[in-house]
Amino acid sequence: MPAGDPRLVAAVRERDPGAVKALLAAGVDPDAPGEGGLPPLCAAVASYDVPVVEALVAGGADPYRRLPDGSTPLLRAVDCGCVAGVDALIDGTGPLTDPAVRTELLDRARQWHGTGTLAELRRRTGDPGPAVRVRVRDENFFTDYEQFTLGGVTAREGHSEILSALEARFGVRTPFDELLGRALAFPDPEHANWWGPFFVLCRRRDDETWEAAAALRSHADPLRRLFAAQLLMAIADGSVFAETLPYEQRALEIFLPWATEEEDPAVLRAVLNGLADHDAPEVEAVGLSHLTHPVPDVRRMVPYTLRRSEGLLTTDEALRAVFTLARDADSDVRAAACAWLAEYPGRSPDIADVLAGLLHDEDGTTRIRAVYGLAERDDPRCVAGYDLIGSVDRELLPDPWMLEAAGRYECRLRDGSVQDR
Repeated sequence: MPAGDPRLVAAVRERDPGAVKALLAAGVDPDAPGEGGLPPLCAAVASYDVPVVEALVAGGADPYRRLPDGSTPLLRAVDCGCVAGVDALIDGTGPLTDPAVRTELLDRARQWHGTGTLAELRRRTGDPGPAVRVRVRDENFFTDYEQFTLGGVTAREGHSEILSALEARFGVRTPFDELLGRALAFPDPEHANWWGPFFVLCRRRDDETWEAAAALRSHADPLRRLFAAQLLMAIADGSVFAETLPYEQRALEIFLPWATEEEDPAVLRAVLNGLADHDAPEVEAVGLSHLTHPVPDVRRMVPYTLRRSEGLLTTDEALRAVFTLARDADSDVRAAACAWLAEYPGRSPDIADVLAGLLHDEDGTTRIRAVYGLAERDDPRCVAGYDLIGSVDRELLPDPWMLEAAGRYECRLRDGSVQDR
């Protein structure tokens, strides 16, 4: 078999999807052997380089190509625990209609899931020594993994999520309790294996799933209550799913009493988050009742529970509560209050004064939001506030457009269109 183009091998090694696309568009064979006699797709999978994986597949690389060891690039992605890589390789490919291909993928994922990533890695490499273990972030799905390297082989602990996603894709309805058990085996809401089963369940959006989650509300284990709160909120979330009724109303009926009874701060925060999109006086009352909660993560949810009446304006009591939070000792609470005030349509001078008080906040994003809120109110203090922002990484900003707010104010000032405050 002829060797592959060294330029493609180099582009994959250098993690350059643009160069990969250009080479494939020029006619380079995407499956010709590269390093180790394997197609470049295997190298991209092993390095968890999803953009390059996507570029190779779009250019004709075959995820199902049988390799000398009997594996395929897709099976290798399963072995690596590369959730985003598996997803990228599966999208738009035809051989998944073959039951044998599906069975092979499921069996591979179940092997890793059942044995455990480190144990299976040790079994495959035969290396009894210590593994290198690191926590890594998957920026494709904004989840975390434990990554193990042993005997020169690396695998991420994403096999539970891969298995859950493959089962759902292939029409296997895994029982609720089994999916819940997979999530709770990784008692960390930031972990990929928590979110994999979660997403499978929230996409079902049926009464059976709803009732199973709702039944966990009174469970003694706070992790089960947390999973239930997040799941119920996701099922009822109109920004994620169209046609959420009757789940929106059912969520309100569950979360209102739950928010007055829950003692675990992480669960309470999730419950308040579930109430955030409900415009009802009862929701505001519950939110305000937690204004002085001892845990900052709970206090910072209060602004999002406040009711907005006609014209999107809230009550004086609620507005004063946000002012209180804007002076909170915790920077995350102040950030939440600032974000709420910056977007609030009211033009009271008191709001501008509170925002001006945040121009010196220790958090750079809070300072940016304060400048933005002042600029939107045509308050000249936004100009001096902009000078206090300092250097920022625009890629990390929630909305880079906010950074130009003071400049837009100065443009309005020059052309005479500044509104009277």
